[in-house]
Amino acid sequence: MRIAKPLLLVLTPIGVVVGLIHGYRVAGGLVVLMAGMLMIVGVAAVTVVMAIRREQRDAAVRPGVNTASSDSDRPADSG
Repeated sequence: MRIAKPLLLVLTPIGVVVGLIHGYRVAGGLVVLMAGMLMIVGVAAVTVVMAIRREQRDAAVRPGVNTASSDSDRPADSG
C-alpha cells in the first residue's frame, strides 16, 4: 500500500488527460460530454467528502450525542 497509493494519485489524473486527448482524436466533440461527466462525478465526490467532514466535525463538537441509531431508540412493538 505504501507504493500503490502514490502511484494511483499520480497515474489516475495522467490517465484521464490521456483518455480525453485520445477521445478528442477519435470522436471530436464527444470529448465535451466526457469532460462534463468527469466534472459531475468530481462534484459528487467533493460533496460526499464535505458531508463526511461536516458530520465528523459536528460529532466532535457534541461528543455525547450518538448519531447511529440503535434498537433501544425504536419503540417496542405492541403486537
